[in-house]
Amino acid sequence: MKRRIAIVGAGAAGFFTAIHAASENTEVQLFEKSNKVLAKVRISGGGRCNLLHHCPYPNELIKAYPRGGKSLKKAFGQFAYQESRSWFEAKGLALKVEEDERVFPQSNSSQSVIDVLEKAAAEAQVKVILQKELKRLEVLEEGYRLHFRGDESENFDAVVLALGGQAKLKGFDFLKDLNLKIVPPVPSLFTFNVPDSPLKELQGLSVPSARVQIPGSNWKQEGPLLITHWGFSGPAVLKLSAWQARDFHEMDYKFPILINWLNRSEEEVRGALNEHLDSQPARTVANSRCFDLATRLWRALLHLAQIPGDKHNRDLSKKERNRLIEYLVRSPFQVNGKTTFKEEFVTAGGIDLQEIDLSSYQLKSYPKLFAVGEMVNVDGITGGYNFQHAWTSAYLAGKAITER
Repeated sequence: MKRRIAIVGAGAAGFFTAIHAASENTEVQLFEKSNKVLAKVRISGGGRCNLLHHCPYPNELIKAYPRGGKSLKKAFGQFAYQESRSWFEAKGLALKVEEDERVFPQSNSSQSVIDVLEKAAAEAQVKVILQKELKRLEVLEEGYRLHFRGDESENFDAVVLALGGQAKLKGFDFLKDLNLKIVPPVPSLFTFNVPDSPLKELQGLSVPSARVQIPGSNWKQEGPLLITHWGFSGPAVLKLSAWQARDFHEMDYKFPILINWLNRSEEEVRGALNEHLDSQPARTVANSRCFDLATRLWRALLHLAQIPGDKHNRDLSKKERNRLIEYLVRSPFQVNGKTTFKEEFVTAGGIDLQEIDLSSYQLKSYPKLFAVGEMVNVDGITGGYNFQHAWTSAYLAGKAITER
């Protein structure tokens, strides 16, 4: 008689678990509360699906996880980038690595990833059941009973929780009878709202390498930065929001930031700027753009530094040069709020890692009950890392089910 396996949540982790849990000895059912599967895969990466990050070494990979980190080393040692990539390519998905090491399908379409997962699940005879919302999980002497909305219930030999990140602690209420330690969820990977930003008119302008720092702390991240009509976005901001997710939550998303537009030291900037301006003394400062900054940004920083654009370089006072350097390396802004987009939405929080055997993602106190993906207190920075953890945790849970 086949063992009955329930996987709750038809996202990336749920599908990947179902595929790897399926065998001649198992009957796998995949439940989804909505009427759509793989919704986050579809919108990821602007519809292109950034499904991996080119990072073949577990020692390096773990550095991209603000929650999880070193504790993931063993899991990634079993199944990580190389194994994930090989699996997708074996299924016929052609991949490409972009300059920033993010991995996308060559088709530039998330539908290619969805097609591979749906086909693999169909070949494994996984039964996908939509509009089935789990309300309570009951522990039986042998196995588990799932109680769904509408007073329906079914018994299973093993259960995998793959419901994704929950916006609020209430999202874990269906587990309350299990007395698990749940880390309250807070948003991660969000952009900074700066309502009074003097740079709003530069929306859409990006800087290839900037540094964003919280003054008076060692909280800082570097990378591309994007100016938006609501404030700032881009990898530098998203990484900072991930690493300091809980700190920013405690601050109610109100805090100052300093932007170094060049990601270079003050001394280096001072020397290069003075040399540049002194080499063309008769030019106006507005037409003396330096450091390959966009002209619009250069002139906006001159305005913030209270330097008339029609002033000649030779006439700039030492104080004016110092003010310009200050704005190049430490432009101050006040963040007041955040913006979270569906494609970037990730939560910090979930089932505490102490509850989980990370070699299989089985709960230590509940045999044959597993939690994968964002259900556990693991989250990565932007760039394909969250999908990597989804594939890794799902594979290990599926493998544990088939081996048992």
